[in-house]
Amino acid sequence: MSARSLRLAATLCLTALSALLSGCNLVTLDAAGDIARQQGDLIVVSTVLMLLIVVPVMALTSWFAWHYRASNRRATYAPEWNHSTQLELVIWSAPLLIIIALGAVTWISTHTLDPFRKLDRLDATRAVPADVQPLKVQVVALDWKWLFIYPDYGIATVNELAAPVDVPIEFQLTSSTVMNTFYVPTLAGMIYTMPAMDTRLHAVINQAGDYEGMSAHYSGAGFSHMRFRFKGLDGAAFDQWVAQVRAAPAELSREEYLKLERPSEKEPARHYGKVVAGLYDAALNLCVDPTKMCMRDMMAIDARGGLGLANVYNVAQLRYDADRRRDRAAPTPDRYVTALCTVAPDAYQSPVDPPRYGGARLAP
Repeated sequence: MSARSLRLAATLCLTALSALLSGCNLVTLDAAGDIARQQGDLIVVSTVLMLLIVVPVMALTSWFAWHYRASNRRATYAPEWNHSTQLELVIWSAPLLIIIALGAVTWISTHTLDPFRKLDRLDATRAVPADVQPLKVQVVALDWKWLFIYPDYGIATVNELAAPVDVPIEFQLTSSTVMNTFYVPTLAGMIYTMPAMDTRLHAVINQAGDYEGMSAHYSGAGFSHMRFRFKGLDGAAFDQWVAQVRAAPAELSREEYLKLERPSEKEPARHYGKVVAGLYDAALNLCVDPTKMCMRDMMAIDARGGLGLANVYNVAQLRYDADRRRDRAAPTPDRYVTALCTVAPDAYQSPVDPPRYGGARLAP
């Protein structure tokens, strides 16, 4: 193959590659958030380090195939050659050095970009001001929608997330039923949400804009539409957004949450002007329904050695992964829960609905 033919083939390959990538939005390599931008840089660095081996190997493979072809009588034929110390040093030292470099980069990035680690910078040139207060957002993955609670503002939204520019965001994340993955590509990497587990994510958005968030882990029939909008707003615009949400007449009570968590698809964005106190904690402990014992209480009982046969009875009545709701009218299932737990502050109190004790902490 002549040099002209090689140049022509390379040009055609580059043209085809450019055409294929022209419709791609490489958001992770041009992110609006500092954490996602650092992760994009990590991808580039890792790719370049690996290409230091891949490109020479592919080029030499093509050259050997062309140079030692059957028709090339000028190629030296040495069937008895089987060792070269210099060649062995090159073959083994180059990959070893690259693996060491990749390991060092991975080690540093794993700690620097730990989602549980609080931010120490807004971007590459600005540190987090000492007096800045992070925005706290509590996230609950539902079937198949996202619930966002702003505890400092007493508001909540469904399938709509907003944050001010250049303000650290502290996410608390959990799930109501199955494992999911919270992912805003321009903000930060994926973080799993799991029932009865609290995960964290720290991030910041540096550019105002309207971005897409999604679930990146298959969770059932409505997974494809489990998406939301993430709005990066400047300070004044974010204050206006908060005021707009607060003006919404809807209130996210425990009863409303129990309706909301039922499986549904293609849910539009909605706002709740008020949120009952402690709702995220109840969702985390699987006891939004106050007739159910909280996971923290059940674990506290287990830590004390259990309740013998009574504990078996409670577990049979308080399953979370099978019967989603127990019979409210039956007084028997609450027998042992009543004896060990104090009355929940927001327990139902009415003549037709007797007091429930499942959402309370253990009595001292």
